[in-house]
Amino acid sequence: MIDIKTLSPECPVLIAGPTASGKSALALSIAEAQGGRILNADALQVYDGWRVLTARPGPEEEARAPHALYGHVPFEAAYSVGHWLRDLGPLLDGPRPIIVGGTGLYFRALTEGLAEIPPTPPAIRAEADALPAATLLSDLDAADPVLAARIDRQNRARVQRGWEVWRATGRPLSEWQARTAPPLLPLTQTQPLLLDADRDWLNARIETRFDLMLRNGALEEARANLPRWPQAGGSAKAIGAPELIAHLCGALSLDAARDAAIIASRQYAKRQRTWFRARMSGWRHIAQP
Repeated sequence: MIDIKTLSPECPVLIAGPTASGKSALALSIAEAQGGRILNADALQVYDGWRVLTARPGPEEEARAPHALYGHVPFEAAYSVGHWLRDLGPLLDGPRPIIVGGTGLYFRALTEGLAEIPPTPPAIRAEADALPAATLLSDLDAADPVLAARIDRQNRARVQRGWEVWRATGRPLSEWQARTAPPLLPLTQTQPLLLDADRDWLNARIETRFDLMLRNGALEEARANLPRWPQAGGSAKAIGAPELIAHLCGALSLDAARDAAIIASRQYAKRQRTWFRARMSGWRHIAQP
């Protein structure tokens, strides 16, 4: 673990890492030792209704240091990285920011900038979904050769994203990206910390933490959200939520829901670690445990 005394108390701190790796505890320790405000950079903890299941800081933690951008988005709403940047921007001028979370795209947009691309209309998304990958790639080669030359051509999601932006806006995605606004907080102006967790240690913590969530009311939380689950927006992506809802609807036993949720959490952590390794080489890696 990092020696907090090695951190500047004036410079913003970024803390990233996979789920259950100890990010929130580190952020709180830094805030208590040096001051500052903890700002959420987790795409699941922004939603109301899932305090326990998303491991949002509890009232006791919030009383120990200022927190913001937790649980402020309605359960039924959609929320994008662009929304997050707009909510975060005014807070950067307040107390020293300690920005913590597991959503790598948030940190990338914060430190590298974000192209403000209009959302893809559902009809165009459906059109793209129905086309063969070869057709998407052929169209992209003609419409956006710059993008087609630099992306992974075997990755359908990347190819389809480029195709959809061109089809929806009439402009190549590479052109949108070239006009990206300057970052709100360049990485060079921060102290970026990446918690690098051992896989076996992290898997054990994920299991222990989910059992603690159940003891602390995660199932009751899901039961309270059950009436509005059909209208859930991005909150439906909360890890463990579909499994607990399935149990409440009679489709899974509680044991089966628990096991499935733990597997989903471990798979999510694996995706996070892969993303961080590929895109955060410039961050200070902190070994866990």
